[in-house]
Amino acid sequence: MDFLELVQKRRSIRKYKSDSVPEEKLNYVLEAARLSPSWSNRQCWNYIIVTDEALRKKIVMRRETPANVAGTTRAIEERKSRRSREWIAQAPIIIVGCADPTKSGDKEEKQYYLLDMGISMEHLILAAAEQGLGTCWIGGGFNEQIVKEALDIPKDIRVVALTPLGYPDEATEPKSRKTLEEITSRDRWE
Repeated sequence: MDFLELVQKRRSIRKYKSDSVPEEKLNYVLEAARLSPSWSNRQCWNYIIVTDEALRKKIVMRRETPANVAGTTRAIEERKSRRSREWIAQAPIIIVGCADPTKSGDKEEKQYYLLDMGISMEHLILAAAEQGLGTCWIGGGFNEQIVKEALDIPKDIRVVALTPLGYPDEATEPKSRKTLEEITSRDRWE
């Protein structure tokens, strides 16, 4: 499979089989992440592989809503949000992408640790697709403090993204994409 075929094959998977992921496939996707480029080759990332079911469930939940506001719109939204994230914990693995902002650049108001993690995580996700594994980039919708507490992540380290990892238990259709003409221009903004 060539590179564009791989990119076209990759999908955001939200339903996973319970089958475990062989260690050699896990190491393959982590190696792809490790080899990604970074600002001044500082390699600010660290990945936590979460296989424990109780921990997987914990890190995708937000704090419980206080009982005295149980009927409020906020409480209702929290319950919906909790339910909508439960699928993440069904995968046999959740990979937590962390970064140390002090080990990356902060230049011209750009926080390069976010870019570094984005590149590294995308390498991981594409390698997973190549191995027949499903992922789904989760860049928000989780409570960073809960994740840090559950996984003993130091205060100065940022949790940038999560991805479930496992064998897909669903067939997904390709999403529509804009044409090249819609997203490119020559010599100036059009």
